[in-house]
Amino acid sequence: MEDQTQDQELTIESPRQYKALSHPLRQRLLLALGGEPVTVGRLAALLDSRKGTVAHHLKVLQDAGVVRIVETRKVRGGSEHLYQRTARRITVAGADAGPTTALLGAVAEECAKAPQEPLLVLRHLRLTADQAARLGAALQALVDEATEAPPGEPVHGVLVALYEQGGGRG
Repeated sequence: MEDQTQDQELTIESPRQYKALSHPLRQRLLLALGGEPVTVGRLAALLDSRKGTVAHHLKVLQDAGVVRIVETRKVRGGSEHLYQRTARRITVAGADAGPTTALLGAVAEECAKAPQEPLLVLRHLRLTADQAARLGAALQALVDEATEAPPGEPVHGVLVALYEQGGGRG
């Protein structure tokens, strides 16, 4: 088996990476690849999609350096690849709203299919720069410190956002 160690963080900054993240199915693939390495067939079943479609979108993500093959094994005379994200956390450089819109669209699709009502909270707070920095660090620590349950347990999505509202002070 190849090295499965994921980098801690990947910053999206190239046009190829932005384009790779702009499709809702690719966003859902990235969310599904958050844990153990997974085959095309398993991803297709998880996302209720065709294997050929999943394989195509994985290739786009792989070409952008966001996903990689971590194992190849022989199965019935053919090869089967296991895929994994290249990094545990993916961040977007700059203020381009395109990838953010795609990500939120993918999360909305995931929430719509959730077996239980998801916890969604949007709250607007007036914060000083120092308060915002401390809150951001605390939220990041919560996500970083979360531990994975063993395989077989349900997968939960976590979306954390802290942003300053545009349009000036209100």
